Amino acid sequence: MVDTAATDGARSDPRRYAQRRLRTGALVLVSIVVLGVVPVVFGLQALSRDPVFDTLDQLAVPGWAATETVDDVSGSRWCLLDCRLRERTVKSERSPEETAQVYEGSLRGDGWRPWQVSHCPEQPAKGSYTCWRRDELTLDLWVREPACVPPPVNGEPAVVPSPDPSTEAGECTGSLVSVKVRNAIDDDRTRPQPSTDPSLTGEDPFPTLSEDPLGELTPSPS
Repeated sequence: MVDTAATDGARSDPRRYAQRRLRTGALVLVSIVVLGVVPVVFGLQALSRDPVFDTLDQLAVPGWAATETVDDVSGSRWCLLDCRLRERTVKSERSPEETAQVYEGSLRGDGWRPWQVSHCPEQPAKGSYTCWRRDELTLDLWVREPACVPPPVNGEPAVVPSPDPSTEAGECTGSLVSVKVRNAIDDDRTRPQPSTDPSLTGEDPFPTLSEDPLGELTPSPS
């Protein structure tokens, strides 16, 4: 029930009435700002976070196969100029063979299918390199031994000492996993491939005609 006496008293005092209206206006303004900012913040977070990375997070791989995850993204999600390229690098605590087996099984369980295509990989690569497809995406999985090379010092390559049998093994173990996910429409391997390797010829040569397409000329009547 509204206290009419207090209200009438506040109106009779201009200062109290002005302060009351100021506080009410401030509360309304704060409510509008909060209700407007929170959806915008969550919307920006949703736009900045690529859902493909969420899909990779859901792969059923054990913890030892996904440590020190580093994600990188380039290009436009809407394929403006360049389509989006998602890259993920993780470290595994076990051998490349065991790690590759775990990731390939997880990809199959998540609906990815092996993709037998030329230029997979585009350049010779050590370790296990496989390609996959699911819906409108393609995925490259590369599992290999870690580099285990010390970083350069003062711009000069570090000197790698020869193995010492007396040192403990295991300082450079495990494997390195790289995952690249692209839109299928932006993956050149989804398009018709030339009959020869362009890297060897520069371009696909024209086919050699076995016979004269015009045939024998028929003499015109004189």
